[in-house]
Amino acid sequence: MNKQAQVHAIQAGAQAEKYSAWDDFKLLVKFRLNVTVVMSSLLAYAIVAQSAFNIYAAAVLALGGFLVTGSANALNQVLEKDFDGLMTRTKNRPIPGGRMQVSKAVLLAGMMALVGITLLALFNPISALLGTTALVTYAFVYTPFKRFSPIAIWIGAIPGALPVLIGTTAFQGEITALALVLFAVQFFWQLPHFWAIGWMSYDDYKLAGYLLLPVKDQVRDNRIGLSAFIWSLPLILICLIPFVYGSMGVFTTLMILAINILYAMRGWNLYKLGDTVSAKKLMYFSFAYLPLVLILFIIGQNGI
Repeated sequence: MNKQAQVHAIQAGAQAEKYSAWDDFKLLVKFRLNVTVVMSSLLAYAIVAQSAFNIYAAAVLALGGFLVTGSANALNQVLEKDFDGLMTRTKNRPIPGGRMQVSKAVLLAGMMALVGITLLALFNPISALLGTTALVTYAFVYTPFKRFSPIAIWIGAIPGALPVLIGTTAFQGEITALALVLFAVQFFWQLPHFWAIGWMSYDDYKLAGYLLLPVKDQVRDNRIGLSAFIWSLPLILICLIPFVYGSMGVFTTLMILAINILYAMRGWNLYKLGDTVSAKKLMYFSFAYLPLVLILFIIGQNGI
């Protein structure tokens, strides 16, 4: 064994001691992101179910969604293992960290996909089909496209918004107008959210060769903030649709309108100031935005 191999073996051993098997599983499935995805699906289920909310059905939905999302995230890391090793925020993931073999990650992804989609199929074929579409689009379309064009963000926003459709179809068995409104909310919410993260992770993305940001000649500039501002504006109109059609109360509509205006202002500040502080403020606001708006949708369906 040469000196470089010895160093790598020592580093891998140290990594293995630092991370437990559970730690590596959480990193593989992107646990915190996964929980956020599952929560949006459960909130969408609650929006359409209202008083008919079933805790057992919700548990099946949560587990199925978690496993499908975990499978997509695991496959994403398998496909991007070489690039993850270049970026500070991802180099300690189990595969680039040398703590998990690709074959094991693929096996876990396959098992999670099989069980997860089966659980969604217990509701109806539409929910299972949407779960499968989200997995395939995220892992095999969005993931490779990240190295070719910023359009990848729009592609990735599709599987990113499908959880709310899965949540509504799990209860209703069909895709309704309200379900499409919720899909549009989660779709457009993701754009400023990602661009805020992209601003802060700019150096990592550039090092790994990801063409994800709306910039010219790969130079970070205020186009990122401008994009965040412009594409937050559709949320204002989208969230008015339920009120126009009489399915949302005045109070909740005004609350959601205020949140959307604040979200757009965060994007505007990133455009005008173009600094990490404004990017962080936009990112943190985006974390609160989606659960707040979905909870208000739950309340608003009662005419409040």
